[in-house]
Amino acid sequence: MDNLLAGPPPTHLPDLPEAKEALESGAKASDVAARYPAYPAAWAALAEEYFAQGHAVTSYAFARTGYHRGLDQLRRSGWKGHGPIPWEHEPNRGFLRCLYALSRAAQAIGEKDEAERCLQFLKDSTETGYEALTKG
Repeated sequence: MDNLLAGPPPTHLPDLPEAKEALESGAKASDVAARYPAYPAAWAALAEEYFAQGHAVTSYAFARTGYHRGLDQLRRSGWKGHGPIPWEHEPNRGFLRCLYALSRAAQAIGEKDEAERCLQFLKDSTETGYEALTKG
């Protein structure tokens, strides 16, 4: 018997092994993003890199790009706008990192409401990822 009170099932983004391998082998994140624009982890790496260098606006732009590319993939994977996006599923991490990077960059440029919405979205999607990204 199905649990009628259960929420939506977890959403798992597809793996992009060529993009992952390129990024992990030391290719520049900008080159990986250019070659694999649907790979959120490359956009997350760019957002993190530019934020660390003090370029919050550029970080915001990269994070927003990865966030929207990730949303497109989530929808294609059956996501209906809510429900778990598990951190434990490694291909989800690029999107979740973009979501956190977007929150952090939004806060840095004075977009407090957006920063709070993104953090809440992250927490609602994955407690594990929220803990890893905000405490790590």
